[in-house]
Amino acid sequence: MARRIAVAVVALITVLMTVVALPLGLLISAQDRSDFRASTRTAAATVANVAEERLDDGEHGPALGRTIREMSHQDDQLAVYDSAGQLIASTARRPAVRRSVRPPVRSMVSYPAGDRLVVLAPVVPDSGTGSVGTVALSRPTMGLDHRIMVLWSLIAAVAAAALATAAVVAIGLARWLSRPITTLAAAARRLGEGELGTRTHVSTGPPEAQNLSAAFDTMAARIELLVRGNQALMADVSHQVRTPLAALRLRLDLLAQDTDEATATELAGAQEEIARLARMTNGLLAVARAENNTIRAQPVDASTVARDRVETWRPVAAERGVTLAVAATEPVLVRLGEDHLEQILDNLLANALDALDSGGAITVTTRAAGSQAQVVVHDDGPGMNPQQRHAAFHRFTTGGGGAGLGLAIVDRLVTVNGGTATLSDTPGGGLTVTIGLPRRSETAASGEHRVLNQM
Repeated sequence: MARRIAVAVVALITVLMTVVALPLGLLISAQDRSDFRASTRTAAATVANVAEERLDDGEHGPALGRTIREMSHQDDQLAVYDSAGQLIASTARRPAVRRSVRPPVRSMVSYPAGDRLVVLAPVVPDSGTGSVGTVALSRPTMGLDHRIMVLWSLIAAVAAAALATAAVVAIGLARWLSRPITTLAAAARRLGEGELGTRTHVSTGPPEAQNLSAAFDTMAARIELLVRGNQALMADVSHQVRTPLAALRLRLDLLAQDTDEATATELAGAQEEIARLARMTNGLLAVARAENNTIRAQPVDASTVARDRVETWRPVAAERGVTLAVAATEPVLVRLGEDHLEQILDNLLANALDALDSGGAITVTTRAAGSQAQVVVHDDGPGMNPQQRHAAFHRFTTGGGGAGLGLAIVDRLVTVNGGTATLSDTPGGGLTVTIGLPRRSETAASGEHRVLNQM
């Protein structure tokens, strides 16, 4: 943002300087050239008046010679011609005269000749009719060109100084404006990642940004209070609910030992409900921990984790008559919270095993897909219809006898790590769960892989 503001201000100043300085320079240059041409024409007209005394009146006074000498000292070249085009008087060097405007001339003519300006002025008698001669004046334009060059240099220097000043002011202004916004963005990102103690404390920048910072800090404090209260409540539930459930289950076990068969059957049903309530409580606590987790990302090889979890669950799958396989050969490195991928796979495998009958199959695959690393769990069970898939990540949504919290836990863990979880049909029948996690760049991934190999 700071760069865009600075570039915009400098571009605006550049446009303004171009609109103002360029026409001003052109105007002054044109005025200088016009003044130079006018002064040269005036000098030629003055010489023509002096030459008229000699060419028309026949006087041979010193006025013309003195005028010619004065102009020769100024580096002007001057020549006087009679009506026949014969040279009457001149400086040391005869000025160049275009062949198309050979003397005599009837009106004043001026034209450039290299680095000089030539003016041809008619010598008009007192009667005002005809022309008795021509004055040719050639004046160097070197001084004029030097003044114009100095003018443009001065304009360029002023423009450069103005642009430099504008750049310094623009950068300072841009930083003053963008620093609070950058601070707020970083704080919002940290707060979203679970750092509940994040505050901005912005005391510089526009008043609006400071007010926004104060509002953000108030909001962050309120969120921290609510989350901490929720965490405390979950801890209390864990202690206050799970302990009585365990005690109640123990009492029922003791009662079942000395009762008749009908009563024992009823007590067994009560124990199953207590076990279900315990599982639900544990699931709720797991969801709460996933939602309130502060991520400390670390490098993880998804393929290694997938192979490990498949080996862990293979005895359970074999006991239920389910085939459990893994297709994870190449390392696929991601960064996510400690043990999060293990929890994700454990919940997905537990859900799949609950949904399958004997003879079913589950396959876990890891692969790189562009900027994401994908962990895919396929099964050939009954699958889900579109409505069930749409609500599957909600709490207590279940198609079987479970608590309906497994996929909710998966969704929370994937979300806090910046990933995605999607459900789709397995070709031939069943459910496919695709977990997409941000993948590391190739350079970072190679470095992390070396570290993992050394562990």
